[in-house]
Order: sequence, then C-alpha cells, then structure tokens
Amino acid sequence: MLRTWLTKWKRPLVAVCALAVIGGSGWFLYTKGPLGPPKVTVAKAHKENLKPAVFGIGTVEARLAYTVGPTQAGRVLSVLADHGDVVQAGQVLGEIDPVDLNPKVQSAAAAVAKAQSSVAVSEAQVRDTYSRNALAQTNAKRYNDLLAAQAISAELADSKQNEANAAQAAYESAQASLAAAREEVARAASDQNALVSQRTNLQLVSPVNGIIVSRDAEPGTTVVAGQSVFHLVDPATLWVRTRIDQSRFYGIAIGQPASIVLRSRQTAPLVGKVARLEVQGDNVTEERFVDVMFSDLAGLIPLGELAEVTIDLPPVTDALVVPTAAVKRIDKQNGVWIVDNGHLRFQPVTIGAQTLDGQTQIIDGLNPGDAVVIYSPKQLTDGMSVRVEKKP
Repeated sequence: MLRTWLTKWKRPLVAVCALAVIGGSGWFLYTKGPLGPPKVTVAKAHKENLKPAVFGIGTVEARLAYTVGPTQAGRVLSVLADHGDVVQAGQVLGEIDPVDLNPKVQSAAAAVAKAQSSVAVSEAQVRDTYSRNALAQTNAKRYNDLLAAQAISAELADSKQNEANAAQAAYESAQASLAAAREEVARAASDQNALVSQRTNLQLVSPVNGIIVSRDAEPGTTVVAGQSVFHLVDPATLWVRTRIDQSRFYGIAIGQPASIVLRSRQTAPLVGKVARLEVQGDNVTEERFVDVMFSDLAGLIPLGELAEVTIDLPPVTDALVVPTAAVKRIDKQNGVWIVDNGHLRFQPVTIGAQTLDGQTQIIDGLNPGDAVVIYSPKQLTDGMSVRVEKKP
C-alpha cells in the first residue's frame, strides 16, 4: 500500500521538494548571498584618550644659506676653500684679480703724501706771514701814534699802514692756502680709501660661521657681478621643510615636539620641534609646509636628504572616537554612514584630532554607541539596505 501511495504522490513530492530547494536558494541568494544587500563592516563610536600626531615627508634644508661672489665682473685669481670646508665669519675664501688696482692704490698713496707735503709748506707760510703781519701791525700803530703827535708826516704813516694791510692780506691768503691744502689731503685720502675698499672688496669673505656646500668657480674663470663662487650654509639652522596634508594641518603650532627619521638613519630618530608654519601652501598637491628644526644633529649635515617627520599634538582626554576609515567627505561635508535598522544614513560630523593608528575625534554629530560603516564593497547611498558585519 505504501508503494502504491508513493507511486501516486511521487510527482507532487518531487515538485514540492524542487520548489523548496529553489525557494531556499533564492532566499539565501537574496539575504545571505551576492544578490542580497551588501555586507558592510561597522564599528561603534566610543570614548578614549587620544595621543594625536601628524605625519609628513620633507627635505632637509638650511634656513640661512649664502651665495658668496663678486660685486663686479672679474677673473677669479684664487680660491682658498673647497666643498665641505668649515669656515669662520670673516675668513677669506678666494680673491678676484685686481688687474690695475694695486698701482692705482700706490698712486693714491703718493698723492696723499704730496698733499701732506703741501700742507706742511702752507703751515710754514702761515707762520711766516703771521710774523710779518704782527710786525707790520705794530709798526703801523707806532707810526699812527707819531702822526697824532705831529712827529712825522701823514705820507709816512700811510705808507706803514699800507704795509700792515698788505701783511694782513698775505697772512689771510696763507691761511686760505693751508685750508685748501688740508682739503686736498682729505680728498686724496678719500680717493685712496675708495681704491683700498675696491681692492678689499675683491676678496671673497665668509659672512658667517658655516660650511661650504659647493664651489662654483675655479681660478681663471671670468665671473659677473652677483655670480656664485661659493655657496655656504649655517649648519645650526638646518630644518626639514615638511609637507603636511591640508586636512591634517589642524592643531599644529610652533614649538610642538617632533620626531625626525632621516633616510640614512632610519633606526635612529632625531628630536626636533616645529619652528615655522609657512603661509603659502601648495594648491596642486593640497599640502601645507611646516618647517621642523633639529634639536641636535650630532654633527650630521644631511642637506637635501629626505626625512619622515612625526609631529606630536596635544593629547585629548575622553574623546569620542571612530576609525578614520569611517569618515567620508561628500559634497564638501565631512560625515559618516550610520546603520539604522538595516538601512544607511549619512550623518554630517565635525572632526577634530587624528592619530597615526587610524583614530579620529568626533567633536559633534555622533553619540557613543552609534554604528558607523568603515568598509563596504559597494558605493553607499542614503536609504540603502545593508547587512551588518561587525569589525573583527
């Protein structure tokens, strides 16, 4: 009888089983499989203490760099320093050929000596004319007294007065000649000083205590005014000109501590601090420049070397935190995707400090415990149905 029953209901049972398999497969595909809502990985907003930091890559440069060269065209006569030399302020590094300046300086010195001799002659003339004038004035006074007593004629008194006037004029002329001679000495000395200054200016002198990083001309080379012969830097002013993403620039301030890792010393970080925040950024790469000064270079001169810089920001206590991967920027607005009863909703937020291990402070827009999406295989939209998979 059972066999008869099975024979009778065989086809309906097969159909029911097939429908069950198809229905189960469809349910699985649309709820758990690839045809269903996409799986998203979520994490919950929570509070913790943050130690934010900013990372950037930069190049070691010198804040104070100097180009030493002539102030007028000439031929390099000698170079007394080379690449890598440590020099002192005022040290002569090289010299430009003076050509005919040395004979001109000697000629100017001779002109000064001649002018000084003329001063000596004029001073002697002044003394002579002074003595003659004093005698003539005395004689004129005596003869005028005799004329008043009617002891001599008026002609004789007038003659002595004329001699006194001539002596006075000669004395004044000698004084004028002495003043002119002294002015000539001053002029000749000024000319001589100008030539000496030109001669001294041909010496290439280090303006600071520093190190030479390049020698750009050799003896015999003709250079023009302002052309570099030596390039030197002050090693005490080395810093890293660091590129920081504009979105991470928030919170950086002068004086904050930093860690500097040179490419040549990746296992020995150096200590530094923020020395300057540059006003002009790079609008192409969307980066800002932060200059980080070394606290102690330990004798290193890593000019031009790439360096990794980590700037430590002030710690934040009891901060509401989400993974940085959850923060998205849509229509110029920072926000996160929140899962609400299996559907997505974009929630605008105000972000604060960030850490290098991928944590971001949420200042406003979220509450502790809110589930935010940190990964999705598909592009998300408002109201989309999703399947939640918690962060491992």
